[in-house]
Amino acid sequence: MQYRNFGKLGWQPSALGFGCMRLPIIGDDSAKIDQDQTTQMIYTAIDAGVNYFDTAYVYHGGNSEVALGIALQGGLRDKVRIATKLPVFNVKDTGDFDRMLDEQLVRLQTDTIDFYLLHSLDAFKWQKVLDLGLLKEAEDALADGRIQHLGFSFHDSLPVFKTIVDDYNHWDFCQIQYNFIDVEYQAGLTGLKYAAEKGLAVVIMEPLRGGKLAAEIPAAQALWDSAPVKRSPVDWALQWLWSQPDVSLVLSGMSSLQQVKENIVSAANSQVGLLSQAENSLVDQVRQTMLGLAPVDCTRCEYCLPCPQGVNIPRVFDYYNRVAVYNDLEGTREGYRTFVDDEQKASNCIQCEECLPKCPQNLPISDWMPVIDGVFMNGQPFRMTPD
Repeated sequence: MQYRNFGKLGWQPSALGFGCMRLPIIGDDSAKIDQDQTTQMIYTAIDAGVNYFDTAYVYHGGNSEVALGIALQGGLRDKVRIATKLPVFNVKDTGDFDRMLDEQLVRLQTDTIDFYLLHSLDAFKWQKVLDLGLLKEAEDALADGRIQHLGFSFHDSLPVFKTIVDDYNHWDFCQIQYNFIDVEYQAGLTGLKYAAEKGLAVVIMEPLRGGKLAAEIPAAQALWDSAPVKRSPVDWALQWLWSQPDVSLVLSGMSSLQQVKENIVSAANSQVGLLSQAENSLVDQVRQTMLGLAPVDCTRCEYCLPCPQGVNIPRVFDYYNRVAVYNDLEGTREGYRTFVDDEQKASNCIQCEECLPKCPQNLPISDWMPVIDGVFMNGQPFRMTPD
């Protein structure tokens, strides 16, 4: 196993972090974790040198923390660091901080959490953190030893990311979505460097975009196959991240023992600067090729916002483009229905056309919205044009 620097802290994490969001389950119920398989996967990872395990209050219906706590009994807890998260989106009042943290300590069967994150911060949830005084609650937990280090995970725009980094001087780390497709998405490469320059460790989540970059997409596979050094799509995606010095560790949400073993091999072969200039150029080509499959040429500049009806136009287009880029209509449809708030969905568009003159790409936004709503919400066939 290779080990990396963790921001301003003196500790070194394994290059590969074990994400506990996609553990093996029994049947179709995500809350029913297969404990035997999970424990075997965790044992295998620890034996190989993995020392960072990431979970959250809400993963697997609240049972991810429980499963991890069970697997780490028998002396293994002392060999690893645990990261888990406060579900800010479920916090109603200040007292919820202590209540949830104490519950997490019980679930994890530990008296301290090494790395504690405020989960999935955006502009709205950051304001909630400030309004409810949750940073003071976190500082009290640091002082009494229930948590050792404080950080946050993030899903919003780059300016919001910089605001959160700058508004509080005691962050030790952060967690961002970043992969060779999402270079300019949310915090992106700029946010990675911004946080690292301020001494924060930067943990990477979604290195494979929920598994989509693991698939053999024909347009991308032809380029991968042209490289002198042969790698699987997964290994290309992971090595691209590990080649960057500001990446502190890469989380992988593994669902099988085979995935654990494959990722361990990749991590063992990783190092900063591993990819040559030619190989990085190849990854750039794959990115452009995949993004070129998108039917809507939206650059996410957000000039079209705010929509008077509340539609999050760039996010709606992003989901629609994913269908073509990853050849995954059903999965993307489910993601849109689940993760895009109702007030932000395309169905709210009334074709007022206020957005049209604001769009630098001259996109027919008002024409696209009913098409996208039909595809995602009413089961209509996917289309490459709004006509």
